Amino acid sequence: MVKLPVSTPNLIYRDISQSRVLDVPSVNSIQKAFHLCDVMDFLKCGMEAIIEDEVTTRFSAEELSSWNLLTRTDCGYQFISWRLTFLWGIGFFVRYFILLPFRFVLMSFGIVWLITCTAFIGYLPPGKMKRQLNQYVSLMCARILARAISAMVVFHDRQNMVKHGICVANHTSPIDVIILSCDNCYALVGQAQGGLFGVLQRALGRATHHVWFERSELKDRHLVAERLREHVENVNKLPMLIFPEGTCINNTSVMMFKKGSFEISSTIYPVAIKYDARFGDAFWNSSKHGMIGHFLYIMTSWAVVCDVWYLPPMTRLDGEDAVEFANRVKGEIARKGGLVDLEWDGQLKRSQPKSSFLEKQQKFYSQMLKME
Repeated sequence: MVKLPVSTPNLIYRDISQSRVLDVPSVNSIQKAFHLCDVMDFLKCGMEAIIEDEVTTRFSAEELSSWNLLTRTDCGYQFISWRLTFLWGIGFFVRYFILLPFRFVLMSFGIVWLITCTAFIGYLPPGKMKRQLNQYVSLMCARILARAISAMVVFHDRQNMVKHGICVANHTSPIDVIILSCDNCYALVGQAQGGLFGVLQRALGRATHHVWFERSELKDRHLVAERLREHVENVNKLPMLIFPEGTCINNTSVMMFKKGSFEISSTIYPVAIKYDARFGDAFWNSSKHGMIGHFLYIMTSWAVVCDVWYLPPMTRLDGEDAVEFANRVKGEIARKGGLVDLEWDGQLKRSQPKSSFLEKQQKFYSQMLKME
């Protein structure tokens, strides 16, 4: 390889053995191609990431434009005026000394009644009568539990309600299950738990078919997919309710859907859930509050007000893989619920970003720097 210097802005390298000329930009020409405005996009993105990025804000309570007389922020109660302090004191007394005891008694009754009824149904032989009785009991118990948190739910487009198959919805709180079960019966899927949750799981499992996994089984994707597929293919079993985000988001956006449930069935029934944060924040920040603390917040709020939209069933298109199908369903849920559609993984609040996301951002910025 022989280098021949020339007077042009570019250097010419001549490969004598192959008799070809390669034009390579010189350092001076590259420096002249850059301007100060070229770094403004990077500066803007960097400042946004420091001040308020679009991911981590989804893992904290939604900020309200006006105070709803609830102390649910990290700042706690702050004195503004004596009039507001007096109103807040009255509200505190009503919520903690009138509503909370009544709600606690109603919640306890609902849980005990659920365990008792499902234990009785579990002794019945499989058949149509057992399914109908389980449906009646499930709806009754779910509505009792919904009244224990003063839930006011409006269901839209009920003609699209799932009868059989897989139903997916955005996830804000464990009470999502209670809200949706007030209008339809579902089979649940999740990890086997201990404590009170374990008691409820075993009670529900006696009455009908649910899919509970042990921690060791969750690592085997093929085993999980096979059990879900067996459930979906049986027309005598309840429709399965799945939250593909895999974690709770603060109901301002919908984050990445896991592709597992979209590989099992080619037809999905989407559901959009939107809470009204003015009456109480339904978001469960599991990194700060335990389950008992979360339900205490819910039961000491003014009410749980939400809208539920049943979207028309969506079918996978020809040539569409599970990831593309999941993103299309996620986009429809976000559009119907008035939420922000984000492609980021909700597990980012517990882990580092995947390398594929970093490479995608690097590719995007490299295209911005690409010179003609």
